[in-house]
Amino acid sequence: MRSVADASACVVNEDSLRMNEIDEIPYMVVKKDGRRETFDRNKVMAGLLRACEKRPVPSSKLDSIVNAIEKYVQESSERERPTSKIGEMIMRRLKELDKVAYVRFASVYLEFEDVSEFMTELKHLVSNARKQSSRAQVVEGSR
Repeated sequence: MRSVADASACVVNEDSLRMNEIDEIPYMVVKKDGRRETFDRNKVMAGLLRACEKRPVPSSKLDSIVNAIEKYVQESSERERPTSKIGEMIMRRLKELDKVAYVRFASVYLEFEDVSEFMTELKHLVSNARKQSSRAQVVEGSR
């Protein structure tokens, strides 16, 4: 005859088994063409390192970006995120961090069809940088 304690132990074991099974399900990313791949933080870091090659970007900043991306993927209740959102997050962070690294990453991620698309993005980036510089000078002059 089983006791109540034995029965509750079985329930606890079943719950922990389910949790272990859930932990074994990998986090996935959904590519532009619909394919799914296991999320790989090393792949994200490799892309960042390529974009930041020979740039004055501290590795701690790259770690921070990768950690934020990994957290974003892990917070998904479906255990998957589209690479389009991940790429946008990376570009936003790189744009704030280093414009050259941003352009390098964007040129691969956005898959520019020709030089004119690439130039359009560069002009947009330069225009925004000038606007920010002008605003900073106005603020500086009013002090």
